[in-house]
Amino acid sequence: MASSSTLSYSCFPQMASSSTPLINFKLSLFNSLHHQRTINNSKTTINPRLISASINNHLSTTRVTYPLLTSHSLHNRRFNVRFQAQKEYSAGNSSESVASDATSQEEFSWSSVILPFVFPALGGLLFGYDIGATSGATISLQSPELSGIAWSNLSSIQLGLVVSGSLYGALFGSLLAFAIADFIGRKRQLIGAALLYLLGSAITATAPELGVLLAGRLIYGLGIGLAMHGAPLYIAETCPSQIRGTLVSLKELFIVLGILVGYFVGSFQISTVGGWRFMYGFSAPLAVLMGLGMWTLPASPRWLLLKAVQGKGSFQDLKEKAIVSLSKLRGRPPGDKESEKQIEESLVSLKSAYADQESEANFLEVFQGPNLKAFIIGGGLVLFQQITGQPSVLYYAGPILQSAGFSAAADAAKVSVVIGLFKLVMTSVAVLKVDDLGRRPLLIGGVSGIALSLVLLSAYYKFLGGLPIVAVGALLLYVGCYQISFGPISWLMVSEIFPLRTRGRGISMAVLTNFASNAVVTFAFSPLKEYLGAENLFLLFAAIALVSLVFIITSVPETKGLSLEDIESKILK
Repeated sequence: MASSSTLSYSCFPQMASSSTPLINFKLSLFNSLHHQRTINNSKTTINPRLISASINNHLSTTRVTYPLLTSHSLHNRRFNVRFQAQKEYSAGNSSESVASDATSQEEFSWSSVILPFVFPALGGLLFGYDIGATSGATISLQSPELSGIAWSNLSSIQLGLVVSGSLYGALFGSLLAFAIADFIGRKRQLIGAALLYLLGSAITATAPELGVLLAGRLIYGLGIGLAMHGAPLYIAETCPSQIRGTLVSLKELFIVLGILVGYFVGSFQISTVGGWRFMYGFSAPLAVLMGLGMWTLPASPRWLLLKAVQGKGSFQDLKEKAIVSLSKLRGRPPGDKESEKQIEESLVSLKSAYADQESEANFLEVFQGPNLKAFIIGGGLVLFQQITGQPSVLYYAGPILQSAGFSAAADAAKVSVVIGLFKLVMTSVAVLKVDDLGRRPLLIGGVSGIALSLVLLSAYYKFLGGLPIVAVGALLLYVGCYQISFGPISWLMVSEIFPLRTRGRGISMAVLTNFASNAVVTFAFSPLKEYLGAENLFLLFAAIALVSLVFIITSVPETKGLSLEDIESKILK
């Protein structure tokens, strides 16, 4: 199914009072240096001791950059100051560098970060839950004894519509997100997703006939499309840079956790009459929790400031809301001076950056200039995520484990739980290492493992049939490598690579690419398997994995530790 995407949508830190003087000093230093250089029209001399804190703050790969939004001109000024300062600083005291670097990190409390992450991430969990629950619900639906309905004799086409109904709903939801996301904002989009989850779950669980059931599946899928667009967007825009990778990847963990919960609920209800109704209905209370939680969270300050400079509301009102929002996300008192100062700086730079552009991004702009580069990176990753065979390989999990003599393989529900637990463990590895090792090493290592596992699976079906341990090892290698690479990292890169101006629509196009490619792979799997045979189909997936590896090495940048504004100004130019 569509990727079990990374759970790491991120949240927000709390600023330590001890760091405020350093930030104020840094801003005033930049202003004075720029002023002096303008008046004297000569090279500025910088005291290396005086500037050490600023240098290390900018060179550190894990810092959070203020102001929240930064114009291109300000980035250029920072680079010029840094370049001159580095030459004079090279003979400076290295111990002073270490000390200043240690104090340059934005301090935050995990207690203030957890809720702004958990409630958006529930949108991913509900997506994963649908995948897991459907595997058991389809078995219950088709059983004359246990379905509790008179229309259980479903044709293959009808069963296919039940299984893929939410997927096609997600496609429409992605198109809907493209049209309305930037207008209603990230917060309200996720509240809307929660309402669609609730409505779709209730309709599906109480459906008196197949037509109503399919309508419920479609509505639930609309919620998936909005949630998979809005959750990474909200988390990435509101969390501190040094934990953005961890949190957006943690969202992927929530998706895998949702799949696992769906498997467990299915295994417990599989022998209950009408158990499929409970399987689908179980997501309703989770949707209520998500909606109420998002209601209590503030809007994204970045989105509020973008609407302000675009003239999409009262400028002063939007600015004040952004200040209050940032204060709440950072655990500060409402409207504190530090948040107000950051918002003022952000507005100046944002107005400068978008002064000569149209008030709002249009459709074609997503495919032009830096936006096109961002779409190639993000869209390419989610495309390869699907066409390397992720839905198809798991199709063989049961037969492979059965051939190896695992007793649990006799029960499809138990096999699913085993695979789900392994996916959960491997995704946890990615969550713990993504902000340490970086995005590219995990992608390169993971996709290399995927290619190797697919070659081994092809060899097993071609001439190693007598060694089932090879197939089991290849299957676990595939699942593990996918969960430390394409699974979480693709969605992390999608959430952070697009410029602010087109971020909403760019992510919408990436989500649409993901679900569309998933639908194509799911549809094409059976005819390709029949035409090519399992051994050649896995070999084809291996070749695609190698192409994706070349794409990652040549086109995907490292974004570890960079703020969203740094990514826009340095990587996309």
